[in-house]
Amino acid sequence: MNHKVTFDNNRSVEVATGTLLTDAATKAGVFVAEPCGGQGRCGRCAVKVVSGAVRRRSTLRLSDEDVADGYALACQAVVEGDANILVPEQETLERRLTSDRLVADVQVPPGYDAQRDQSLQRVAIKLSPPSMDDQTDDWSRLETAIRKATGIADISVSLPVLRRMGGVLREGEWLVTAVLHVSKPPGGSETSGRLIQLKPGHEAPDAPLWGISIDIGTTTATVWLVDLISGQVVAQASEYNRQIQRGEDVISRVIYAGKKNGQQDLRELVLKSLNTLVHRVCTKASGEWRVASEGVVSGESQVASNGPAPATRNPLPATDILKATIAGNSIMMHLLLGIAAESIRLSPFVTAVNHIPTLTAAELGLQIYPEAVVECLPGVASYVGADISAGVLSSKLDDTELVSLFMDIGTNGEIVLGCRDWLITCACSAGPAFEGAGVGDGMRATRGAIEEVWIDGTTFEPTIRIIGDSKPRGLCGSALISLLGEMFMTGVIDKGGNFNLQLPSERVRSGENGPEYVVVWASETWHEKDIAITHVDVDNLLRAKAAIYAGIDVLADSVGIPLEMVEEVLIGGSFGKFINVEKAILIGLLPDKPWEQFKFLGNTAVLGAYHALLNQTDQQRISDIAGRMTYIELSADNSFYEAFTSALFLPHTDMGRFPTVADAIREKESN
Repeated sequence: MNHKVTFDNNRSVEVATGTLLTDAATKAGVFVAEPCGGQGRCGRCAVKVVSGAVRRRSTLRLSDEDVADGYALACQAVVEGDANILVPEQETLERRLTSDRLVADVQVPPGYDAQRDQSLQRVAIKLSPPSMDDQTDDWSRLETAIRKATGIADISVSLPVLRRMGGVLREGEWLVTAVLHVSKPPGGSETSGRLIQLKPGHEAPDAPLWGISIDIGTTTATVWLVDLISGQVVAQASEYNRQIQRGEDVISRVIYAGKKNGQQDLRELVLKSLNTLVHRVCTKASGEWRVASEGVVSGESQVASNGPAPATRNPLPATDILKATIAGNSIMMHLLLGIAAESIRLSPFVTAVNHIPTLTAAELGLQIYPEAVVECLPGVASYVGADISAGVLSSKLDDTELVSLFMDIGTNGEIVLGCRDWLITCACSAGPAFEGAGVGDGMRATRGAIEEVWIDGTTFEPTIRIIGDSKPRGLCGSALISLLGEMFMTGVIDKGGNFNLQLPSERVRSGENGPEYVVVWASETWHEKDIAITHVDVDNLLRAKAAIYAGIDVLADSVGIPLEMVEEVLIGGSFGKFINVEKAILIGLLPDKPWEQFKFLGNTAVLGAYHALLNQTDQQRISDIAGRMTYIELSADNSFYEAFTSALFLPHTDMGRFPTVADAIREKESN
């Protein structure tokens, strides 16, 4: 059925039921901004529904007041009748929107003070040159000067720095800038320092000191470049973890690592990903972030400075990066370090190490300053790693009075339940199904991926949204969640995932691999093949969502807390920010709770690594979090299998757990 949609009272267009307002606007020649590509994350496509039938699929970027005033996200709202739409001035609308509930901007921690909080300390040193009357060796002379300047008695130095020391002292005419890594044992009073860099002359106190925070995900690697003096994140970059070509999930990679040269191959692949990202953020950090030798003092003269040095577009040298913090799951950490991870895969599932000592970049293979400090953050157990320890810190779960559920919905499906007084955690192997793997026409969220699907309940015809300007190539994770929910609610499949082949639609058919639903016909796809979801695919998705929900169930039962008592649900991970809450509840992936209790935090692992990069206290706090968490090994918990079996239905065998879904089904049946 077609409907008339009028924009700004002067441009009208006829569109079918289920058409997105953004598509209707494009057809009418009306510009509506979509800075996030129509994924519902930025809020800049908000329009005002003056009158008519428009259904809001998501209001994550709108306040209750905005919705009451008629605002809707054009990329998340579908036409269900004639409508009159007003497109506001974008600048006016931006000021009305609430703060981002998906991925907040990276804010420098309030009160950050590099001199107090940062483990890297830059010190300007002036030494008396040697003479016939004073033949003290160079290191003793420098060590004494550093002690006087910092008050640190225990100072160490590496051989590579010692080798360059004499030349630097004389090049700077005994005026040098030293960078020390200062560490203080928890609860201890004695501070030690390691000299990691010595440069001729005196650098300006506010000149950038560079560090990087890293998250090594099973699927995606992320690097943030940070000015450690100001605390500001200057550049960010992400790419797929190149280990994917050796295995979609962690277990496949552990098995591959056991083959000849497999471990070294995996280590080289992840290092290539990280070093590529380092180069990328350094390339972005040009222009105003390149500071020449303003205020540098050498010998008895000072370089004249009449303001900031001219900007240059040369990339920041990677060797200027002096510190890195790394988060990742336990297997990713082992593979990065070249440590055998076979013991994690086999009973009793033990890691080689959870708390990794401080390393240098040269030891690790990171292509930054060779003596740069590298801190690998601590993990908890075999399948709950440093990414979760860091995520608990950045989500503030360890500091809240609210009983909260933290979830990283990815290949491993890590879950933490608790508050400031207690923390309990587990990992449920969800597999890569929700990342597009293990599904016949699944794919990662790249150009041509279908990311959202709606099905008309009468005609069973789909409406899709695609990433990028491309013909559809496959279904990514967010589309699979959406599609599973839509098929369930429209009767294409029943609660057990069985297809209804009696429906009056040629899209529901028996294919080569059994019953299936055709999302896009071959004539409309990039590869000229039908894009469909099969019964086998549905079974894989049901198992993945059942594993995650069962993990939540077991954690809650283990501490005697019903899920109704959980006051907020914190969702981390790169994939988590694309999840449609309504559909995720519909299929039983997420607990049935009011939408306002869900908070999408984005990549909490790299954010936690960023906090640890800036602040020694936060780094210690992450270590404390790892030590506080009680880990439950689900494979050894008999109740997990029962919970898993009960969750292998849409949304669950116990509909009392999903009252809003039960209400929606009753409403549908009554109509």
